[in-house]
Amino acid sequence: MDIKETLRLLTSAAGVSGEEFPASAAAAELLGKYAENVKIDAFGNVTGFIRSENPAAKTLMLDAHIDRVGLVVANIDENGFIGVGKCGSPDLRTLLAQSVTIHGKKDVFGVISTLPPHVSKDKGVPEIGDIFIDAGFAKEEAENVISLGDKITVNSSFRELCGEQISASAVDDRSGVCAVLEALDMLEKPAYNIAISFSACEEVGERGAKMTAFSIQPDEAIVVDVSFGNTPDGSAKSTAVLGSGVMIGFSAALDREMSEKLCKIAENSQIPFTREIMPESTGTNADAIGISGKGVKCCTLSFPIRYMHTSVETVDLRDIRATARLICEYVGGCK
Repeated sequence: MDIKETLRLLTSAAGVSGEEFPASAAAAELLGKYAENVKIDAFGNVTGFIRSENPAAKTLMLDAHIDRVGLVVANIDENGFIGVGKCGSPDLRTLLAQSVTIHGKKDVFGVISTLPPHVSKDKGVPEIGDIFIDAGFAKEEAENVISLGDKITVNSSFRELCGEQISASAVDDRSGVCAVLEALDMLEKPAYNIAISFSACEEVGERGAKMTAFSIQPDEAIVVDVSFGNTPDGSAKSTAVLGSGVMIGFSAALDREMSEKLCKIAENSQIPFTREIMPESTGTNADAIGISGKGVKCCTLSFPIRYMHTSVETVDLRDIRATARLICEYVGGCK
């Protein structure tokens, strides 16, 4: 599998939380190469299954969320400017003067308005109620095409940086979807029955994973998501260096035995990794999956990205590959 092109395809798809279907369709088509009974449910979750030859095999759920942060149309003022609300938690510091696509009756291009520095007073981070989109409409024109509640994608380009680093929007968590697909591509004979979940609405309360975990009722689950990458102004204690490999989660919300087993496999397989310490909860779908039904043994596998929840999220493809290989080795071995 070509990870770069798969990531390009997935990050280019719309799919703000609550309206994931364009991204879900792309992910389902990719998953269909490896899994059976692939479907998209009414909520936008993508699921598929791979059966082990062992009739006594346990079921392992592999989850990565398919939604992305964005905005939603909240109002249209008398001059046709479009007020917005948050869908998830986009970084408001970076929104001014960005271009966006409003998914109305048809897709509408717009730009987020901002005063020139010559006449503005520095107010710091804008409040969401102070952010408006200029799509060139008068009020009546806007209302013919756009409705309150329409989702909005902040536009971005897929950029190749030096080495194997990629910058794009929706790297959180379309790169996690890539890691799962790459693991399936490398997989030989699974020791588990594998249930794949590309879940909706993680960014607004881990809602999709609650549904898929309830439906699948797995014995174990690995949740693949992104974490915080190093930047000049970041703390080394709470970030990881891009290119340093997979981050194996340790938390009160996770199963310590699984975490240690994954570390041991990584060591034996010479897969670069770090331990990610999250004392209480993880902020990922693992928090929801772990308490689903009678309880599910969970662990997180993450990799660092920079500039999370912006239009220039940056990831190193080597970390995606390391994560995929560790999943593959845990499940039963790579080709």
